[in-house]
Parts: sequence; C-alpha cells; structure tokens
Amino acid sequence: MLFNNRGNFKKLGLSALLLGGGFLLSKKAIDYLGDKITFSLITRKYDDNLWELTIATQRMTPHVLIENELRSHTNTYIERPIGTKRRFGYWEKILFNMAQLETLPTPDEVEVDTTTVIGPIARKPLVLKIPILIGGMAYGLALTEAYKIAYAKAATRVGTATNTGLGPFLESERKAADKLIIQYPRGSWNKEEKILKQGDAIEIQFGQGANAGKGRTTKAKYINDELRKRLGLKEGQDAVTNNRLNEATNPKDLKSLVEYLRRLTGGVPIGAKIGAGKFLEEDLKILLQAGVDFISIDGAEAGTHKAFPILEDDFGLPTLIALSRAVKFWEKHNLKNKVTLLVGGGLASPGDCLKALALGADAVYLGTAVLIAATHDQIAKVTPFFPPTQLAYETGKY
Repeated sequence: MLFNNRGNFKKLGLSALLLGGGFLLSKKAIDYLGDKITFSLITRKYDDNLWELTIATQRMTPHVLIENELRSHTNTYIERPIGTKRRFGYWEKILFNMAQLETLPTPDEVEVDTTTVIGPIARKPLVLKIPILIGGMAYGLALTEAYKIAYAKAATRVGTATNTGLGPFLESERKAADKLIIQYPRGSWNKEEKILKQGDAIEIQFGQGANAGKGRTTKAKYINDELRKRLGLKEGQDAVTNNRLNEATNPKDLKSLVEYLRRLTGGVPIGAKIGAGKFLEEDLKILLQAGVDFISIDGAEAGTHKAFPILEDDFGLPTLIALSRAVKFWEKHNLKNKVTLLVGGGLASPGDCLKALALGADAVYLGTAVLIAATHDQIAKVTPFFPPTQLAYETGKY
C-alpha cells in the first residue's frame, strides 16, 4: 500500500507542502500585482495611465480601434469577411399578433401549404416546397467545393434551391442540387451555353448589399490550378469581376440579354440581383422593362466574402426599408403573382424570415446564417487560434 511505504508518505507530504506554498505564493503575487495595477490607475496622470485606453475605446469601439490598427499595419486597403457589424434593430421591434378568440387559430387538420413559385408566368417556373432559398455564395472566389456541395444537398433535402453565386460552375454542385439557380456574373465565366442551359433559373448579378457598386480582382497568385481551369483563365491571369455588367449597361441591351437567356434556357425564370439604394424604384423599373421574372433585393446587412468595411457599414438601404419600398412598388404596379420578389440581407432567424414574408416578400434567401450552420461542430478544427472562415474559404488554412 502507498502509505505503508514511509518514503512515499514523505514524498506525498512534500508535494502537498509545495502545492500549498505555491498557492499561497501565487495568491500573494496576484494580490501584489493587483495592488500595483490599482494604485497606478488611481494615482498616475492620464498621459501615463493605462486607463487612457478605456477612454479611447469609449470614443471608438474596440471594433473600430482594431480595424484602424489593421489599416496602419498595411500599405493597402483592408477587406472584412462576412459583412457589416451594424444591426439596425428593425426586425426585433416587430412582433406578431396572436390568434385565439377574435381571430381563431387555424384548425389542426388544416395543412399549411408553403409551396413557392419563382417566375409564375415563365414557361418553366421554378417550384419550391418552402419560401426560403440559399443565396449566392461563390465557389473558389470564396468557399470550398465541399461547402457548395453541402449547400446543394441541404437545399435538395428540404425542397428548395441553392445558388452558384459569382464563382465558376461546378458539376458536383449541379449533380447534388435538385434545383440550382445559376448566377450570370460580371466576370467572364459561367456564360457558356452548355452551362447556362443547366440552370433551373438564371440570376443576372448587378450588385449586392455589402459591396455597393464595386468590382473585385482576385490576383492570379491566389488562384490554384483547378480554380483557374474552371474560371477559364490563363496562367498568370487575374479573375476580374467588373463593377458593371459590360454587356448590359443600358436598358436596351439588358432587355436583349434577358430575351437571349430566356430563349437559350427554354423558358426558365430569368431574374436579377441588385443591392438596395436610394434609386431602388428606378432600378426596379429598368429591370421590369427588360422583362425579368424575379428580382432579388439585397439589403445593407447582407454578407459577402470580402469587402471594404466602409461599403459594408455606410452604403445602401437596410433590408427592412428596402423590402417596404419594394412591396409598395409591387402593389402600385400590380406585380403580385407576375414577378417574384425575393429579399435577403442579414436575415438570420425564423422570425426574421417570417416577418419578411408577412411584409410582402414572396421568398427570402439566406447566406451567412447558412454558412455558420454548415460549419457547426467543425468549428472545433480551427478555433481558438483561427476564425471559422479559415475552414470555409478556398484559401483557408483548413
């Protein structure tokens, strides 16, 4: 037995003494350090006092403070993943009414039909089981192929559609997705007839809420061989997403593009995605004159792979305001059941989605919320030393 051995007993006693002594010393050290810090905080002049930092963080939030430090550390601009830090709080201020006596609840035996039709007057409408879609998130220029396949499988299981985003077309995504919306980008890829014919709908991408009016150049050094091949680029060639769609810079050319895509695809819904801004109604008029079947409106809270913080935080219209203006426009021009209104941008909860639908959206699309949900327990692979995006992004460490 352990205590029958006098030597072991002495060792155990010595260990206990050392542990107790170490605890007391640590306690005294912590107490001494605490006293020193407290004394310096309440006696030193401000210009020599660490408390000055708290004043700085009250004048500038820690977020702004860190971003300014990041700017000072580089000789170029910084780009922030995910999207804006701002929460306008509009959705949280809206609550639903209850049905009980004055209005009775729906009878238990009544089945609620959530079937959603994108492009109801198109030759081949896109019919979904639910009014929630997965928004456009690019393979390669943002996410890994594994994430895109996961999105496609998830969308198929619940009977909705996923979206290619601005990245190149993936055969694997098409195979995994029962319903796939192909984005017609502001870059040079995804425009071959054999690709466009595989879409259940085509979404012409003019802009997004988190990256107002700006293009993007992905340098060749960040493009691996497989991605370069899928983008159709030469070795050393950058991937350029222009700030405008060069083949449709006026209403006449846009109308021609919509008609071309409709003929090419045999009549699947042809739509457009825009960021919401001051001239929202004017933008909508141009799209309607071109004959689109659906319009996706991206509010200022929308996510993105990377963008200038100033574009994410200080441009555009909040999603709720954009939706309200769009719904008024739909009512004024009698567009209900003719042109589908989709909205997205910062929607993160079932309540957000239901409120958007109740206010008049035909369907909503989610981006960042899906990204976070897909990461789920895989986040343990990267935290606490790296952010979750290092798992999801094509250029990530994992």
